[in-house]
Amino acid sequence: MSNNRLRSWTARCAVLVGVASAGLLAASPAQAEPLWPGGPDIPGVPAIIPGPVVAPCSKAARVCMQLSSNQAWLMDNGKVVYGPTPISHGRPGFETPPGTFRAAFKKEYHWSTMHHAEMRYAVFFNGDIATHIGPIEEKSHGCIRMTPDGARALYDYVSPGDVFEVVP
Repeated sequence: MSNNRLRSWTARCAVLVGVASAGLLAASPAQAEPLWPGGPDIPGVPAIIPGPVVAPCSKAARVCMQLSSNQAWLMDNGKVVYGPTPISHGRPGFETPPGTFRAAFKKEYHWSTMHHAEMRYAVFFNGDIATHIGPIEEKSHGCIRMTPDGARALYDYVSPGDVFEVVP
């Protein structure tokens, strides 16, 4: 492999893993179209310009949760401001009901006496159903389980009274 080709290949690899330095970038030849704005140039691969993220809820929703896709979004006047983030929901016999609800209260740390489990970053929105950190690989007893990042973002974003929409 020639030195120029080696430099070009090294620069492309460095950009892809996010550790490119200014010297390496200068050594790689410019391509016609970037893969994404500010992203690497890869010969023969057309540019992909991502569109806006869209959630399946109304403009009134501050939180949108879709049970069929196991995803949630934080919303502001119909626009997604965070997400999608992965979730899990109720198992058979403990299904999470779809509908429109309002955040009742939130607790950074809640202990479920019913299920003997901690519920960090809990936001209650439908009686005893809440969003909180939990293993998203398994279904719950009705709550919306979220990753730590997703649960924290939702907890920090919402206030009591905010609209939650749970869609099938």
